[in-house]
Amino acid sequence: MSTGRKAVMSVVVVLIVVLALVAVVPMVYSAIMGPGVRTEGLSAENAQPATTDLDGQWQVVTTRDVNTTAVGFTFFEILPGERKNTSGSTQAVEGSATVDNEELTAGEIVVDMTEVTTDNQRRDVNVARKILLTDQFPTASFTVTEPADVSQVPDDGTSGTVTLVGDLEIHGETNQVTHEFDALRDGDLLIISGDLPINRLDYGVESPEFVAAAIDEEGELNIRIAMEKV
Repeated sequence: MSTGRKAVMSVVVVLIVVLALVAVVPMVYSAIMGPGVRTEGLSAENAQPATTDLDGQWQVVTTRDVNTTAVGFTFFEILPGERKNTSGSTQAVEGSATVDNEELTAGEIVVDMTEVTTDNQRRDVNVARKILLTDQFPTASFTVTEPADVSQVPDDGTSGTVTLVGDLEIHGETNQVTHEFDALRDGDLLIISGDLPINRLDYGVESPEFVAAAIDEEGELNIRIAMEKV
């Protein structure tokens, strides 16, 4: 075989290998890396009528039902020829709120970002060390900055809505956000939940150059907060 033909054959083989890798890597990555752990919205199924009024001091709690406190994120992972959702979540959340005259006048939640997990330990390490930089920024927070009317939240075990305005701090960067959340009074609990759209670049969160996947700029915070009076 001539030298020229050998060179052409070598190039063809290399191209076949590259094309095979492009086709196979996303499938292997998808098989290894699942969709993560998502914080779902509140559920009004089996909710009971409210047993306490709204006015007073409320504290974030964890419960044993589907409406327990959890906060997390959902972003697209971008692979060659594929986009897939990836979610992480944690119940390591603290916070409180004050309601006066059926108006939420103060409130803050703080999330321990070091406790956010998906369904894959390797991805958890990458997210913590290379994306969220939790060694430098171990917490994220939301602080209410404007009073919010909660008088329209039903007391019969059905859900309503409440619009909250506040400062969202992630990765050491703070932006004001406004969002309409779902709200539910269930017995002695007050549950607030919603999916808050965010752009990670607004918070200085960069996507490192991974071999298999990059992270989309647009994502959301998945929030479900259960509170009871103190």
